[in-house]
Amino acid sequence: MLDLALSILFSSLIFVVFKLYDTYRIQTLYAIIINYIVASAVGMFFYEKKIELLEIPAKPWFLGTLVLGILFILVFNLMAATSQKSGVSVASVATKMSLVIPVIFGLFVYNEKLGALKSVGILLALAAVYFASIKEKDVPLKKNIILLPTLVFIGSGVIDTSIKYLEETLVPKEEFPLFSAVVFGSAATTGLIFITIKAFKKWLAPNLTTILGGITLGILNYFSIFYLLRALQHENLNSASVFTINNVAIVMFSTLLGVVLFKERISIKNWMGITLAIISILLVAFF
Repeated sequence: MLDLALSILFSSLIFVVFKLYDTYRIQTLYAIIINYIVASAVGMFFYEKKIELLEIPAKPWFLGTLVLGILFILVFNLMAATSQKSGVSVASVATKMSLVIPVIFGLFVYNEKLGALKSVGILLALAAVYFASIKEKDVPLKKNIILLPTLVFIGSGVIDTSIKYLEETLVPKEEFPLFSAVVFGSAATTGLIFITIKAFKKWLAPNLTTILGGITLGILNYFSIFYLLRALQHENLNSASVFTINNVAIVMFSTLLGVVLFKERISIKNWMGITLAIISILLVAFF
């Protein structure tokens, strides 16, 4: 349970760090790129076998990592923007509710069965993203209030679905640390290419705070996955239990952190969305 608790802690702190980026005026894109460089380096460090860089492009999963790298950099930027504009709780709900997308994918690709309760769970997940995102009546409604969480929801779901597909069809278990490191490296490369193109118009060097913010995020990012994988290997916990506890706890803990650390105002409708999120996760995971 310690591994699972640490995964929940690190995952929740990711949303807090995103919120702090806005507070300390950290250059988000630079920090996210540094984060992926750090996460990739840590993944390479923990890979037990000798790494042959020239052999990586020949791996059957290599092209998939290029696509995932682009998605990672896009979705992480969207998560940061959602945390800053809509709040930590909204970003966590939108991210964790995306588990319904791999479930729907499994229906068509793996011919998995979808019961009545799981179908209700999927509908509740969509409602949860909406109710957790909307603000009080006295706050002017902006397009990105709903748009950003929706894009995070879709993007996170596509990433989870892609990783699940690649892991089950192309990535051997012993190569998963290397696969993760290459995905992180691909995301960093995508960000560097974007910054290089942008630099032709205006170059802005990252400051020390941004570098430290990126390193912090990279460490949290890697170990949130590292400890989740360790929890999944625990003999007394099945995967359904691990993912359910993980997702529910992250939604609740990140919401609590948002209220305590940033004085985020959670309306009745927002609490309704968070409650629907928890019910949705339970229905999708257990039925």
